[in-house]
Formats: sequence, structure tokens, C-alpha cells
Amino acid sequence: MCRRSTIVPSPSVVMRPKPGPPPPPPETKPEKGSKEKGKQTAPIPEPEPEPEVNEDGEPVEPPPKTYTTKDKFEYFKPCVQVEIDPLDKGEAVTEIYIRGWKIDQTMMEIFQSCWPPLEKLHTINLWEAGLTGEMLHLMASFLPLCVNLKNLILDGNPVKEENFHELIGEDSIIQNLSLRFCCISEVGARNIGASLGTTKFANTKLLSLNLSGNCIGDEGACHIAKGLRLNRNLLSLTLSSNKIGNKGAAKIAEALSRFALCHEEVVERRRLMSERGSPDRKTLQREEAHPPPSRRADSKDRPGSVRSSGTHADTKKTREKPSARKKEPKGKEAKDQEITKGGKKEKEDPKGTQKKVASQGSSSQATFRLVSTLAASMVTDGAKTIGMKTKDKKKDKKPSATELEVDVLEVINPLMEEADFIDGELMIAGNRVLINLNLSRNEIGESGLQALLKAVQYQTTLTLDSRSSGTGLMRLCLTRNAVPADNDILKKITDHMIAKDPFYKSPVTPDSEQS
Repeated sequence: MCRRSTIVPSPSVVMRPKPGPPPPPPETKPEKGSKEKGKQTAPIPEPEPEPEVNEDGEPVEPPPKTYTTKDKFEYFKPCVQVEIDPLDKGEAVTEIYIRGWKIDQTMMEIFQSCWPPLEKLHTINLWEAGLTGEMLHLMASFLPLCVNLKNLILDGNPVKEENFHELIGEDSIIQNLSLRFCCISEVGARNIGASLGTTKFANTKLLSLNLSGNCIGDEGACHIAKGLRLNRNLLSLTLSSNKIGNKGAAKIAEALSRFALCHEEVVERRRLMSERGSPDRKTLQREEAHPPPSRRADSKDRPGSVRSSGTHADTKKTREKPSARKKEPKGKEAKDQEITKGGKKEKEDPKGTQKKVASQGSSSQATFRLVSTLAASMVTDGAKTIGMKTKDKKKDKKPSATELEVDVLEVINPLMEEADFIDGELMIAGNRVLINLNLSRNEIGESGLQALLKAVQYQTTLTLDSRSSGTGLMRLCLTRNAVPADNDILKKITDHMIAKDPFYKSPVTPDSEQS
């Protein structure tokens, strides 16, 4: 494909270099008199060959064994480094590394044809590859076609348009995104925050986002905090070395603890609550979109919306002669349909219930009543009816369309959580899904640290409440900010987070060793 695109020389595909194995430990010669009976002595090593000597008589150093040497021009030639699955006989590529050479638009179009067919590709690393806004837009269009892609690393690629948010759009499947040292400013942070979560859309794939070494600042941190308000999927966020001050830290703390809903969020909350309050609305919309067939729906003389009061089955019964009607059941069939006088329940007949419903009113009303009865039975049965498993003799019976639609579970919107009315504003609990936050090497002062301390304390209190949906922050890094290391507020935050850090190991004391 490079030759067809007149790219000469084409970049070679090579295995990613790995460090060699550690050298073996030197063999120690046994001392004299240390031989024991019954044990064999080590074989005597062969004498080393004499070192080579050049014309001047000086010894020539042998080539190293831990790495290979290349010509300097060959070393700087562009190449595509790959990792291959060792267990796959077809040598499936799992990781791609491109570092230190500029990719043009033509090469990116070649990658568009080459990367999606790689079924086991899960990592793409483009370090200082000279990406542009057009290339990012092209990558956002074909990366969702890479089925198993999880990690995307674009460190050291400053883009003038700052359209990195296109990589985590609605169709994105990326779970870990790294954008270190990409010169992202407030404009790029605003777009990234909107991609994390808004009232209309929230990213449900991204788990880790690394934005360290950029120029986000306080305003950019406010935009990212706005995205965290309605995002319930991101687990790790790194904002180190971004010139974030007290204002940005306070907004992030507000998104993590408790915040007041704005006008747009209140309107969306009311809309969601109105839909939740009328569960039959979706059923009605489905009935209007796909109405049942009618005898006169295709007639030109009469519109299809006007239906007769009786169904096709009722008209057919009236035309039949009395002798042609079904005879009444006898024997066991009659006993099954009888009602006992001792207060026992009537035996269920699912087909009979459907016939009863069909005989009342029009076909649309019958279908609506059938759906409502199914929904009512599901509500009463609770969690047992989620799978729609019934003890029916016919095991091969396929589930109906209504049963399949009920199995779909709806994602709970953060705006639907319980709210408190305080000082004329609706307050809801913030993000408790984020567990790792790195704000080191910024410009956060005491007021920003105080806001973060209140946030982690509120999360700890909320975790004990039944309304909690998440563990809250488990790691919070605040080193090298605008406060000394022995600051009291910083010590309180550190002591509070140590108990929640899953990787923290308490120091071993002599008393614990004895016990």
C-alpha cells in the first residue's frame, strides 16, 4: 500500500525491542579441602580464547551480547514497532508503537485500511508523531472499527485545533486515553468536559484519562469538573502539572461532594421524572408506531384509523352456523374448567385468557390490555420475572416480543438521584465513581485544599448512607502544590485517604512481629 501511494522508502514493521535477560551470576571456584564425599565436583571450565588484536597490537573489544548495534542512518529510519501474541499461530498483532517520526495524511489513510482488520489489537501508541486536527478526525472515524481496542496513547502531539474530544465521542470504545504534553488549553478542556458528560450524553466507555503536562488552568478545570458531575464511568483522572489553582480545585471538589442543579439540569430532571411516572407511555408509543393489522386499513373508501367495535374473530363466529360451533368440553376437560366451591382457585389457561382479551373491544385495545397484564404480573413477581422464566411444559417455546423488551435494563441517570431542597436550590450528591485523582504539581493553596478535604469527608459520610452508589475517592495525590509539605490541611487529607488507599501497607512494628 505504501508503494501504491508512492511512499518510498516504506516504513518497516519490526518487533518492539525488549531489554535482554540479566547476565548469569559468575561461577565461584570451590575452595581446597571443601570437597565432600558423595558429591561430584563442577567441571573445569574451558580456557577463554585469546582476545583479537588489531594492527597496532591493541586488543579489540568483542561486540556486546545484551543489545545489537545498527548504522546511525538505519536507526533513525521510520518503522512500526509491534507486539505479537505468542500463543497465536497466525502471529496476531496486539500492540502498535510509532515513535519519533512524523505521520502525514497519506500514511494515516493507510493505517485506516490496516488497523481495523487486526482483531486482537488493543493498544496504539503514537508518541511525537506530528498529528494534526484532520488526522484526529480521521482516527475518530475508523478507531471504533477496531473491535478490541482499549488503550490509546497520543503523548507529545500538540494539535492546533485541539479536537481530542472526538476520540471519546458517542461511538468511541476507548477505555484508557493518555494525552500528556499535548498543549491542551481551556478550549480543549471545555470540549473534553462536554464529552465526559452533559444532560443529553455521558461517556460510558472511558475508564482512565491522563491530561498531565498541559495548560488547562482554572477555567479548564471548571469545564472538566462540569463533565464529572454527570459522568458515572470514569475511574481515574490525572491533572498534574496543569497550573490549576484554588478555583479549579474548588469546582472539582464540588463535583465530587454535592452540587446544585442548574436550570438545564432541573428541566432534564423534570422530564425524566415525568417519563418515569408514566410507565405505560412507552407502550402507547410502541402501539402507535406499530399498530395491529386491520381488515379495512388498506381500504380507500374508509380510513384505516376507523375500526369497527368487533374483531375479525367475532364476525367470523357470527357467520358460522350453530351446529358448526365447538362442542362443550366433556370429561377431564370440563373438570379442569370448573370452579370448586371450597374457595380453590381456577386452573390457569394462558390461551383462554388471550382469547378473552381478544374478544373485548378492538384489536388495539386488546393488545394494550395484554401488555398491561404482563407488566402488572412482572411488578408483583419482582426480581424473579426479570428473566421471564416460567414453569411451562413446553420448554422449546420462544419468548414473545414483549418479554424480550422487558429484559432490557435502563441505565440510571445521575439526575434521577434523590435531591435535597436547600436555600432555594436542588442539591444532589456528586460523583462517587471516580476512585483516583491526581492534582500534584499545580498551584493549589489552602482554600482549595480545604474544599477537597470537605469533599472527601462528605464522601465518607455518604458511603455509610443507603443512597450511596460508589466508594468515592480512594487515592488523592496533592504533592508539590502551593503549600508546604507539613501543612495541617494537607496532613488531614493524607491521614484521611490512607485508610481508603487499597495499596497502602501499614508499617510493621516490633509488637506486631511478636504477635
